[in-house]
Amino acid sequence: MNEKPNLIVDLTFNFSLKIIAFTEVLESQKRYNLANQSFRSGTSIGANVREAQGAESKVDFRHKCKIAYKETQETEYWLTLCKHAENYPFEEELYDYIKSIIKVLGKIISSTH
Repeated sequence: MNEKPNLIVDLTFNFSLKIIAFTEVLESQKRYNLANQSFRSGTSIGANVREAQGAESKVDFRHKCKIAYKETQETEYWLTLCKHAENYPFEEELYDYIKSIIKVLGKIISSTH
């Protein structure tokens, strides 16, 4: 296993831990549908980024990063719903984190041809 620091791997892993905690809050408030959607897309980001690390080619790497990017967009949507829905929890830190991941993944995708 590669122990060298990797910004996007670290960002997405830490985000996954944060989204797990946040979805537990949603579940404790019986917001099961949004908890499930947020958990699935939020943890999928890191899983796809991790999978990209073992890509078979540059094209495969870029493809997996694009999938992670799509999951990031979806997760941002669920977080935005929480922000604007009445009586739903919202954590600004998660929203800032997802924006950072979007920027980093966007740069990785645009620089990988």
